[in-house]
Amino acid sequence: MTKRTKESAGPRTRTPRRTFSSEERSLQRGITDVRGFKAWGAYSGVKSKRRDLALIVSEVPAAAAAVFTQNMVVAEPVKLARKAIADGRAQAFVVNAGNANACTGDQGRQGAEAMMDAAADALGIDRDLVIIASTGIIGRKFPTDKVVKGIRNSAGKISDLRLAGSLAASAILTTDTFPKESYSRCTIGGKEVRMGGIAKGSGMIHPNMATMLGFIVCDAAIEPELLDEALREAVDESFNLITVDGDTSTNDMVGMMCNGMAGNGIIKTRGEAYRTFAAELRRHCVELARQIVSDGEGATKVIQYDVEGAPDTASARRIARTVSDSNLVKTAIFGRDPNWGRIVAAAGRAGVTYDPDKVDLYLGTSKSMQQILAGGQPLPVDRNKLKNMMRASFLYVHLDLNQGKGKATAWGSDLSYEYVRINAEYST
Repeated sequence: MTKRTKESAGPRTRTPRRTFSSEERSLQRGITDVRGFKAWGAYSGVKSKRRDLALIVSEVPAAAAAVFTQNMVVAEPVKLARKAIADGRAQAFVVNAGNANACTGDQGRQGAEAMMDAAADALGIDRDLVIIASTGIIGRKFPTDKVVKGIRNSAGKISDLRLAGSLAASAILTTDTFPKESYSRCTIGGKEVRMGGIAKGSGMIHPNMATMLGFIVCDAAIEPELLDEALREAVDESFNLITVDGDTSTNDMVGMMCNGMAGNGIIKTRGEAYRTFAAELRRHCVELARQIVSDGEGATKVIQYDVEGAPDTASARRIARTVSDSNLVKTAIFGRDPNWGRIVAAAGRAGVTYDPDKVDLYLGTSKSMQQILAGGQPLPVDRNKLKNMMRASFLYVHLDLNQGKGKATAWGSDLSYEYVRINAEYST
């Protein structure tokens, strides 16, 4: 996906960004504050007047893992990245925006290969340690010469300055209105461990990932197999539970490198160190996922869907995904229409067996929640009060099935007139 032109871009209503603690945010740190990582964001000429090429590089080869799109149609960089990361090692993420390099045939495959070759040569690293990614419009000829030249020009500029990390975060954007970044510190094995991430995504966002890219770096030492496990679990609880418009793209990827420069003893088992690492990683993924939803194309609201009391976790996730992805629910919330029947109807078609006569339903904000159903029975509702409550930019839908211990949280945006306009004019 590519950025809308000035002529086609109308005003965007932004919802509040979900952030880490004020202490961590006040540090204004990011991926280049993680030991041993450098980055850069450059303009290669693929996009008009915007940075469109990002490099994130570790000083040493790192343990690595990635999760990719579940679409059957995949972009050329995804095909190569899957092979390159299979051994659990990487040293660089190289990302271009403005062209997806998907459905581009032999020309696109050759362009993706050239992208890897140029990065390996310019950075002086093994080709198999280069993980590439692309985002942009599908089906257009890949601008190989521009991207390769951009990589060669940028390799000597990578830096550990904070500005460099922010430039990389900006360089991967498409229709996004702001860069998505995260940073935190924790203690593992008596050592301070740093973690930072960047992401992009605004439209074609759907449970099981979407037109989104995410790159997380960490200086912890961990076995690649455990890193892969932790990343998959974190993605399942974050990026796989967000939706803007129900479309899954061809280029989706969340990748992570851990270079071990924190000096902690290598994490080899699922003990306390692993649990601390996994919790921190999940926190980053949730943070970046929420930022993506808050920047949904045409979005005016972010909605958190909490499901509990389900038969099991898988059932809770399935219901949360189905309700959050319902266009009828999205449009009702956009119009401040307290048509709660759409919520329970969506839950009922999720493919989960449960007793509707035991369900409780709440709708509201962090300050005020109004119960609408109790044991499947509708309660008296002040519709005007509920409509006023729905003016909030961040809303909560809480569904309790009262039939088990399964629970899950999903995030989504509303569906507005502006979303239709943006995507009706997208490639023009």
